[in-house]
Amino acid sequence: MKLCRFHTGDKQPRVGLLTKAGKHVLDLTAAGVASLESLLESKNLSSTLAKLGAAKLPQLALAKIALLPPIDRQEVWAVGVTYLRSKTARMEESDFSATAYDRVYDAARPELFFKSQPEKVVGHGDTVGIRRDAKWNVPEPELTLVFNSRGALVGYTIGNDMSSRDIEGENLLYLPQAKIYDRACAVGPWIVVGSDEAAARTWSIQITIRRGGRVAFKGTTSVGQIKRRFEELRGYLFRSQTFPRGVALLTGTGVVPPDTFTLRRGDEISITISGIGTLTNKVTVV
Repeated sequence: MKLCRFHTGDKQPRVGLLTKAGKHVLDLTAAGVASLESLLESKNLSSTLAKLGAAKLPQLALAKIALLPPIDRQEVWAVGVTYLRSKTARMEESDFSATAYDRVYDAARPELFFKSQPEKVVGHGDTVGIRRDAKWNVPEPELTLVFNSRGALVGYTIGNDMSSRDIEGENLLYLPQAKIYDRACAVGPWIVVGSDEAAARTWSIQITIRRGGRVAFKGTTSVGQIKRRFEELRGYLFRSQTFPRGVALLTGTGVVPPDTFTLRRGDEISITISGIGTLTNKVTVV
């Protein structure tokens, strides 16, 4: 089952459930569902969605609505260096960073950091940003775990953790500037509900960057390459922390463009996770 947020042109957020064929969306707002948060807090989300799916609700063509980020009031966090390729890439950014990232990959405690306020998250079809004061900007395609306020893993979506590698490589203390800025976080297109970790670990992740209509970079990895178990990540995320509205966690990247590549204005980034769908965004300068 796939949950989404959308609008029909009036900019008013609605909550939807994709039909099995995937070409239409049931308007759950018509059943009194005011927010994703309220649904994700359900004690039995799959059962709740099954009942809503069987109800006689308005159906809208997916092609005629605008998808919004599947985030309404949830914070967005991220975890770094969960793939071996990510560790290698971070060590290549600078000699200063090498030892620190090597230790993080092998440490018991993961690297967790705040990524975005909910109102700053962009969705499918919107633009992501690259910093105007950075020279080396890359996307980071990531499986995103969605937790409710009780810490229950309720679904999965796709995240793009936009990063300025030259700023982060200059000094690790510049991580917030390299990772947290306007349009630096894209999430979407929807939340997949009903899959467990074993199923999620069979999914593939693919990223394609097009420039002027041609493929400028393409890469793939597998969710199964994530070193840490989802329950381990949840445990550290919720340790000494509360998320009264729930939280989304980007789980790290295993696809890194070559050091000679940097994003440009107008590039199109498409991230596909086989069990979820595709998140597409164009690049602008912020």
